[in-house]
Amino acid sequence: MAKLAVENRIWDPAETLPRDALRALQGRRLAETVARAAKVPFYRDALARAGVDPAGVRSVDDVRRLPFTVKDDLRENYPLGLLAVPRAEIVRVHGSSGTTGKPTFVAYTRNDLDVWSGLVARFLVAGGLRPEHLVHVAFGYGLFTGGFGLHYGIEKVGAGVVPAAGGNTPRQVLLIRDLGAEVLVCTPSYALHIAEVAKAEGFLPGTLPLRFGHFGGEPWTEEMRVEIERGLGILAFNNYGLSEVIGPGVSGECGARAGMHVQEDHFVVECVHPETLEPVPDGGTGELVFTTLTKEALPVLRYRTRDLASLDRSPCPCGRTGVRMSRVVGRSDDMLIIRGVNVFPSQVEEALLRVEGTAPHYLIEISRPGTLDEAVVKVEVRPGDFRDEMREMIELRDRIDREIHAVTGVRMTVELVAPNTLERSAGKARRVFDHRNR
Repeated sequence: MAKLAVENRIWDPAETLPRDALRALQGRRLAETVARAAKVPFYRDALARAGVDPAGVRSVDDVRRLPFTVKDDLRENYPLGLLAVPRAEIVRVHGSSGTTGKPTFVAYTRNDLDVWSGLVARFLVAGGLRPEHLVHVAFGYGLFTGGFGLHYGIEKVGAGVVPAAGGNTPRQVLLIRDLGAEVLVCTPSYALHIAEVAKAEGFLPGTLPLRFGHFGGEPWTEEMRVEIERGLGILAFNNYGLSEVIGPGVSGECGARAGMHVQEDHFVVECVHPETLEPVPDGGTGELVFTTLTKEALPVLRYRTRDLASLDRSPCPCGRTGVRMSRVVGRSDDMLIIRGVNVFPSQVEEALLRVEGTAPHYLIEISRPGTLDEAVVKVEVRPGDFRDEMREMIELRDRIDREIHAVTGVRMTVELVAPNTLERSAGKARRVFDHRNR
């Protein structure tokens, strides 16, 4: 694979605002947002309970006085009880999948959509997108914010879009090859699957026209980035967003790929301890909390994402001044406690990708048949490394067992399965089945 590089380009001059000017802008916009949110009965009552007078919010530091918002608040105000504008001003509705109950809906005004597409354009340009490129979007189109969010951001830059959506992976490879897309957009797990199918069809890494990829929608590790880049011959960039805040565009990587720049002129980000809710020092891992600053239809105050990451305020060589967040290392609400030890699926993924011969496809099953937890990790073996010889498979299993224990501190039963055994998904990959909760 030829060594790719990204020329540093800035889409929006606001990305390089001096910190003092940025904080002043945040303060003004926070005051406007709180005043807007106070028109919503839910927030009016929440602010009153917290003893906050909206007129007294003047500085970005005042954000710590505001009440938190959690996902259940959106569910309890189903479908659109948190609207801060008349319904006539709504031009788009998106929402979650509703896998744990009713979906949670978010709404957008026309200005919200314009802001959103501009935020997506920022990280796409930072990661190499240029107007002359063609982008293959393999996200689902629908209520999920990923497909449409990236689509309109790409068009904002002026690049072309192939709205392939998800599924039918051989056809995805065909479209990429025949239409000559230089950029791939999808979840990281689906990018790996595209690489697998491309290889099976005879495409060596770097022989497809792809040069860059922008991946999000699920947590992924640095080791998975290496696998994607190796499998497709591209540079892979991480981005972050969630529908409750706006969708993709909350943050994204620049060419330095040393963290994702949060668009702080549009969001206030905090990092707090998930139990005490006290601030976590920069560099420490905590739960990310976001307050929107420019969202009109559905502003949110101190939304608890449950995503665990860290913040870095040191200068970035790209010139962007927004604080950088690390990749998401797990979630405070899907953290697994196995025999008293906190374990995140991303740790298991990290361990697997350290072992030569394993594919980055796995499934963790947890049960409690007696008094102790039992964890089984089903791991796919790479096609070229799958053997009938028992000795070689036992050695591979033992290496995986040692690596998982080294990373997590927990012994798990490792089961090796044949290539392409575990289910693939064009959306978020399901990695855990916890039978203890059934």
